[in-house]
Amino acid sequence: MPVTSSRRALLAGGALLLAAPHRVFAQAAAPAAPAPVAPGPFTLPPLPYAAEANEAAIDARTMQIHHGLHHAAYVNNLNAAVKDHSALHAMPIETLLAKLPELPEGIRTAVRNNGGGHANHTMFWGVMGGKGGQPTGEVKAAIDRDLGGWDAFRAAFERAANTQFGSGWAFVSVTGDGKLAIVQRPNQDTPLMEGGRVLLGNDVWEHAYYLRYQNRRPEYTRTWWNVVNWDAVAQRYAAAKAGSLKV
Repeated sequence: MPVTSSRRALLAGGALLLAAPHRVFAQAAAPAAPAPVAPGPFTLPPLPYAAEANEAAIDARTMQIHHGLHHAAYVNNLNAAVKDHSALHAMPIETLLAKLPELPEGIRTAVRNNGGGHANHTMFWGVMGGKGGQPTGEVKAAIDRDLGGWDAFRAAFERAANTQFGSGWAFVSVTGDGKLAIVQRPNQDTPLMEGGRVLLGNDVWEHAYYLRYQNRRPEYTRTWWNVVNWDAVAQRYAAAKAGSLKV
């Protein structure tokens, strides 16, 4: 059987893997370089902790890619969408999203997708970096009152995350008087688009978990609780009741 050029390339690749597997896998696992963020009214917030802080549920490389590439791309695309609309530049992202129906039709979809992605991820980084466990204080009392207690809440939230078809989010929304509800949203939609607020949410786009969990979304959503920062969630709850919660 003649050795074709493609067969030679395959054999060479196999020889390289056998000879130096550590080098091949080290290259594959190299840290992701963050994407440059173009100047504009919206900026990429830094992670409030090291990329490895969520290893109990999410590996550092996923955090680097998710924040430095995916979130950065949402910010860049959002800035590009509003570049020629100076009246929107001073508008906070939560206000911009609440006014989607009023935006020029030509940028509405770009703002919905990328503005939603920016807001959702800013919230997402902020509710992680913790040690999991269960909430206490007012958050626990609200979960007991509105969502049937911790066990029922956790099961319902995981069910919402796991049954969100395709890409999207599971959220706990919060009203100004502190009432909680579990909601699903597709793609980068968010309760902010209806003037609501988010207490916490979990990202179930595949890029949020695929390196470690592949297609095992339920394992990811079950493990995610290990890194929830309930102190940060309690601060968000207090801000929602005070009318000062942004994203």
